[in-house]
Amino acid sequence: MTPDRRSLFTSAGLAALAVGTSSLAGCASGSRSPSGNAPQATTTLEIEASSIPVGGGRILDNANYVITQPTAGEFRAFNKMCTHQGCPVSSVEDGQIHCRCHGAAFSIEDGSVTNPPATEPLRAASATVNGDYVEISG
Repeated sequence: MTPDRRSLFTSAGLAALAVGTSSLAGCASGSRSPSGNAPQATTTLEIEASSIPVGGGRILDNANYVITQPTAGEFRAFNKMCTHQGCPVSSVEDGQIHCRCHGAAFSIEDGSVTNPPATEPLRAASATVNGDYVEISG
C-alpha cells in the first residue's frame, strides 16, 4: 500500500524535528570559544579580548552579536540585527556599526542610531571582561 501525502509529510516533519533536536544537544551554555564563533542557541559565550580592535569591533559569524571596544579595555555587545528591517550588520568602521542593506549606522559606544533609516538603537547585550576574555550574554 502506498502511503498517502499526509503520512509522508508527517514522517518528514518528525524526522526533521529529531535531527534538529539532536544537533542542539551539543550546544552548551557558557562554553569558551576562543574564535568567538558559537552556535545561536548559546546564551553565554567568551571570545578573546585581543580579537576586538580598540575603536572598532567584530561581528560574530555564528552568534547574534557584534562586540565593540570604543576605548581600550571598554567592551560593548549588541544584537547584530539591524533594527530597520532585520538585516545583519555588515561592518564596523570609523566608530560606527554599519548595515549595508539600507545604509543604517549605529554607535559603537551605545548602539544608538547615527544614520537612518533605522530609528531604534541596536539591542544591548552584556559584555563582561573575565581575564583575557570578554563574556557575552544577552
